[in-house]
Amino acid sequence: MQVNVRDNNVDQALRALKKKLQREGVFREMKLRKAYEKPSERKAREKAEAIRRARKLARKKAQREGLL
Repeated sequence: MQVNVRDNNVDQALRALKKKLQREGVFREMKLRKAYEKPSERKAREKAEAIRRARKLARKKAQREGLL
């Protein structure tokens, strides 16, 4: 990953780097790897995430079609 620093503006470059890391999911993965997660907890979390994604997709699709 690379961020260019323009006009010695390090603050702006740091914001851009943080945004890129956030988009890639690095912070989320660091948080998950901080402590051990039991396989059953992992399975439950991934299932809940999948349900959340499916509901969000269905909600967006319904909104696009004008049902909501």
